[in-house]
Amino acid sequence: MLKEYRTISEVVGPLMMVEQVEGVKYDELVEIQLQNGELRHGQVLEVNEDKAMVQIFEGPSGINIRDTKVRFRGKPLSLNVSEDMIGRIFDGMGNVMDDGPEILPEATLDVNGQAINPVSRDYPDEFIQTGISAIDHLNTLVRGQKLPVFSGSGLPHKELAAQIARQATVLNSDEKFAVVFAAMGITFDEAEYFMEDFRKTGAIDRSVMFLNLASDPAIERIATPKIALTTAEYLAFEKGMHVLVIMTDMTNYCEALREISAARREVPGRRGYPGYLYTNLSTIYERAGRIVGKPGSVTQIPILSMPEDDITHPIPDLTGYITEGQIILDRALDKQGIQPPINVLPSLSRLKDKGSGEGKTRKDHAPTMNQLFAAYATGKQAKELAVVLGESALSKTDKKYVEFTERFEREYVGQGFYTNRSIQETLDLGWELLSILPRTELKRIKDELLDEYLPEGE
Repeated sequence: MLKEYRTISEVVGPLMMVEQVEGVKYDELVEIQLQNGELRHGQVLEVNEDKAMVQIFEGPSGINIRDTKVRFRGKPLSLNVSEDMIGRIFDGMGNVMDDGPEILPEATLDVNGQAINPVSRDYPDEFIQTGISAIDHLNTLVRGQKLPVFSGSGLPHKELAAQIARQATVLNSDEKFAVVFAAMGITFDEAEYFMEDFRKTGAIDRSVMFLNLASDPAIERIATPKIALTTAEYLAFEKGMHVLVIMTDMTNYCEALREISAARREVPGRRGYPGYLYTNLSTIYERAGRIVGKPGSVTQIPILSMPEDDITHPIPDLTGYITEGQIILDRALDKQGIQPPINVLPSLSRLKDKGSGEGKTRKDHAPTMNQLFAAYATGKQAKELAVVLGESALSKTDKKYVEFTERFEREYVGQGFYTNRSIQETLDLGWELLSILPRTELKRIKDELLDEYLPEGE
């Protein structure tokens, strides 16, 4: 029998202190009935003797301490899951948000989940094609990987997220592919953009969307990525699907963590974020991967906007430690009209070599990738030299590198948000651009590959 308490002693921000409680456990789900009969929900954050600290998901406004009733449910926050969730839109707490019927659950799962046991992990080594050249060729995404996108305020990360959700697919696989899209703290206009884009392009037919709006209580943002990942794990490991989880914006999630930490009067860490920010982020990111003996997988693309474009800020800094690389959006490229504005030089996918090559993409993938990186870096240096000394100071070869760099940014990186290139098209475009340079400069590619792929007459 559930006990009911009227012993609230304090409400501070999204937190509520309940005294004289018995048998309450950490992470336990809580029902809060206001004096007007309204029902809200919460979760136990901390238990100390007969006191329990509860975080209120819907916010504390209107709570009368004397007349509000609190019931501890004896179970953690859970989610009803089903394969029928594909094609549907939910709010940040997993409640149906579209005009469709309620989901008939196939299972009820604890949203907290846990990281995959390292002994059970299968190594990520299967290529995922996003249709974006700067990712597929130069920073390859692999099934089971976690590859974040580092953006900045005002940069088009929402367009990039929608493009990946539309275009991503696992090549040469008969298994089903699904996208779980989780948005945290986005504006109503952004939510409308995602819903409209997914519906118009048909991406909604293979997607599950969770939308937590900026107008929703910040406390709900803590639950949104957990709910999304619980759905992804069910589809992957129970239904055998390849699942790509796109989460935007992780910065809003971390801001919500900081708000709770401040309300708990905890000693702040760097820039006011809690000292356990690394641990908390790892509980989310480490839920990506593959399990030995199971066909499904969970691949993550978390998107975060770096405050003041500072890559040393705690959020991108800690994210980079936990994940396997990063895709960096560049403001200078964006101002030039290059979309998506991916800066390939500081971007990195630590598993790119595992998902490319003969039998996965093409045998010329790695050599052309290395050559493009080298040529682009040399071309950037030549352009900087021309700014200082003038173009007349450049050699004939330097001018070829400058031409390569300009075309590389304009044609290869700047493909637009609605161009879906196969990996073969991307590799062929790479060879076309490399043909601008003298053959003697292509030192990272073997002669037999140059004979086979380099366009004739160059």
